[in-house]
Amino acid sequence: MSRLLEGITEAFRLIFSFDPELLQIVFLSLRVSLTAIIIAILLAVPLGALLGLKPEKRTRFINKIIFTLMGMPPVVAGLIIYLLLSRQGPLGVLALLYSPAAMIIAQVFLAAPIVAGLTMVGIRAKGTEIEETARSLGAGSTLAAWTVIKESRIAILGAIITGFSRVVAEVGAVMMVGGNIAGHTRVMTTAIVLETRRGNFELAIGLGIILLMLSFIINSVLYNVQRGGLKGAR
Repeated sequence: MSRLLEGITEAFRLIFSFDPELLQIVFLSLRVSLTAIIIAILLAVPLGALLGLKPEKRTRFINKIIFTLMGMPPVVAGLIIYLLLSRQGPLGVLALLYSPAAMIIAQVFLAAPIVAGLTMVGIRAKGTEIEETARSLGAGSTLAAWTVIKESRIAILGAIITGFSRVVAEVGAVMMVGGNIAGHTRVMTTAIVLETRRGNFELAIGLGIILLMLSFIINSVLYNVQRGGLKGAR
């Protein structure tokens, strides 16, 4: 018990003293995950919106693919990206393996189906009623579709935050394609695994505390936005 308390105390000391190694790992994690979620948003939100606006019977097969990818084990995603980027792979000429770019690609592969799937579900839940109301007020098909997307913004935001939560806490895929190289591809989750194995619990606990704080902030933002959206809808 005393060792745990010592580890927690030392972890807070590292955080509040702005330990260079800890900060480097945290900033790289945020850079990789934020870049990945931005790319996922650009790819997945339009796809999810397009699918959500179409009748379900016309997109049933694509829906099944997206839902399958939403539950893909991270190590499987890491394996696929690894094989694509390895020297013998079709993208091996780009020499991206064991780089932050490879980690971003893996995280996009994990986040995009989540963002697309939840966006589709959110839009489809409100789509018919809002679209019929918009058309009854004289809106054309394009304006009616935009109205549905606009009114589903809370669900879309929830999809984005869920996708970001998935990638920022990811360890298996980024370790496989990034290699967990100190100062180059070591992010919070992979560093926690490594430092725990080494017995360096202070740094591991410090990074764990920061991850929990990020999770709290992300979920607080979603909660407040959803509350605001529900109040505005009343």
